[in-house]
Amino acid sequence: MLARRHLSILLLAGFLPLAFAAHAQERTKVVATFSILADLARNVGGERVHVSALVGPDGDAHVYSPTPADSRRLAEAKLVVANGLKLEGWIGRLIKSSGTKAQVIEAAKGVQPIKADEEKGHGHAHDHGALDPHAWQSVANARLYVANIRDGLIAADPAGKPDYEANAAAYLAKLDALDGEIRTAVERIPRDRRKIITSHDAFGYFQKAYGIVFVAPQGVSTEAEASAKDVARIIQQIRREKIPAVFLENVSDQRLAGRIAKESGAAIGGKLYSDALSGEGGPAGTYIDMMRHNIRALSAALSS
Repeated sequence: MLARRHLSILLLAGFLPLAFAAHAQERTKVVATFSILADLARNVGGERVHVSALVGPDGDAHVYSPTPADSRRLAEAKLVVANGLKLEGWIGRLIKSSGTKAQVIEAAKGVQPIKADEEKGHGHAHDHGALDPHAWQSVANARLYVANIRDGLIAADPAGKPDYEANAAAYLAKLDALDGEIRTAVERIPRDRRKIITSHDAFGYFQKAYGIVFVAPQGVSTEAEASAKDVARIIQQIRREKIPAVFLENVSDQRLAGRIAKESGAAIGGKLYSDALSGEGGPAGTYIDMMRHNIRALSAALSS
């Protein structure tokens, strides 16, 4: 009897890891093109999904070059989440080369796109065509992203529909609260100080939604090279309009912003997270943390 009991315990001990492994393998594999989309997908997918990002924290999706490992990840995925609006010029080729059978969604579907202003963007439209792809910088647009990801997950994993709907609803409530926080913070900034310089033009949707003006020497893509004429014009604008701060970005060459600050006399206001999250434990490890970090940095530089 004792031997049988020991045998049963051993069998159970051997079975449990296999059961947990099987459960992990059953999770729906989701591949997002970059870290912000991956975070949104994790919040909607919860325990039913395994999410990976092709472009990780502090990475730049504008200039990313896919690897053979990326192709394998897409081949194994059940859902691929891309931004759309021509942000990832490489994703179509990668999807084709991978042979993936996954559902492919554009998270920005339904967004009212902002056209890349030729004067504001200095003509550097690049692969984005005439559209600004950074739609997630408005929380209202992030709500559309969440709805599209929810629907994509349901199409890829119909059995998870109740979970995906509940997770999305809970996360949307958090986004509503976040939107309110940002609007309250902006209202506390004097109107004549709501203007800053950033490295590239990634905050057009934030500007439209919340009323802080962003001036950038580069266009909407980090592929753009700011000309000496662009830099000189912006330095003149800073002095003329008394723009109080220049902000660095985590995906841009910080030397450009530093040069503008030095030559114009504007203060370095800190770092903004535009196209990518920070690493885990950093100030912008999630989308909500990123937006909170950015508005706090803006408030600190512009309110005094």
